[in-house]
Amino acid sequence: DFSRMPQWIIPLVDTLAMSVAGTAIAIVLALPLALLAARNTTPHPILFHLTRTILNISRAIPELILGMILVAAVGFGKLPGTLALGLHSVGMVGKFFAESIELSDPAPVEAARSVGATQAQVIVHSVLPQVFPQMADVTFYRWEYNFRASMVLGAVGAGGIGHEIISALRILKYPQVSALLIVVLVMVTLVDGLSNH
Repeated sequence: DFSRMPQWIIPLVDTLAMSVAGTAIAIVLALPLALLAARNTTPHPILFHLTRTILNISRAIPELILGMILVAAVGFGKLPGTLALGLHSVGMVGKFFAESIELSDPAPVEAARSVGATQAQVIVHSVLPQVFPQMADVTFYRWEYNFRASMVLGAVGAGGIGHEIISALRILKYPQVSALLIVVLVMVTLVDGLSNH
């Protein structure tokens, strides 16, 4: 039953916006944490272990639980959903970024250090260019994941297309739920195609 399709456009855009904003928050927070959580770029072993613990804690709390906590803290709407996606994603994105950094080739790093580059210059000119393709891949994968997760967050009051699905389920409008799931499948396919491109 696609009769309510015009009313789904704004929630669908909200879901897309939450996934993009949540992923952006995750990238901004994860990059510096990844540099501290990688053995070859961390300035001190204590920072390495502390950062790894922070990333583990972030991964351990599911976005649904974070969403419930944040809805209680800041109210219903897109903000708690976006923050839940971003904070949960920091752990996974930071872990993958740190692993990519640790696997980077040491030869360009040694070359940069041999000509007197500072640690920041070594990271910017020798490490990050090597790992950028892996970071882009992780970013697009996480965006696709966050799009799907943002629908689940609609169940706890974070808005978006997930709220429409839960509302239709509550009043037993299964043909509408089926139509919404088809719309979501099309959107996930489009997001996946964009990330592949």
